[in-house]
Amino acid sequence: MLPTLQVLSLSLVALAMTPALAHALERPGKMRLGKEAYLAVQPIYYPGFTWAGGLGEAAGIVAVLVLLLLTPAGSTDFWCVAAAFVALVAMHAVYWLQTHPVNGFWLRNRDLKSMGKGFFAFDPLHRAASGTSVEENWTAYRDRWERSHVVRAILASIGFLALAISVAL
Repeated sequence: MLPTLQVLSLSLVALAMTPALAHALERPGKMRLGKEAYLAVQPIYYPGFTWAGGLGEAAGIVAVLVLLLLTPAGSTDFWCVAAAFVALVAMHAVYWLQTHPVNGFWLRNRDLKSMGKGFFAFDPLHRAASGTSVEENWTAYRDRWERSHVVRAILASIGFLALAISVAL
């Protein structure tokens, strides 16, 4: 059972890492875009990235937590799995604290279906600036969104590598 859980955990973490890494790798090209082009391409990521990333992150965190609970405490494997778990939780926190409010900003004028509309409108801390002018703040939102994905890609990579090391041991 443990090898199956290890493979499942690695697969889910890889799924979580994929969208964040893709966003980080496309950052240099997107930073060269003007306002109109950037605002035109930004919404194309939804819903594909949302489903893949969300499933990988949520299920990956749960799978890695279960793996952590089944790994002998104090062993090298345990500390590698613990590092992976912390990295994944931090990655998820960056999404909710930095990326998600900006997603709400990008999609505020889009006609989303009921599930997507509810998900992207969710902002319990009321951090999205719905009344803010795109003219004034689009670069601030762009920079925040792009930086958050670089941080998320780094955290996901750390999580994946720590988990891969634990499996290799």
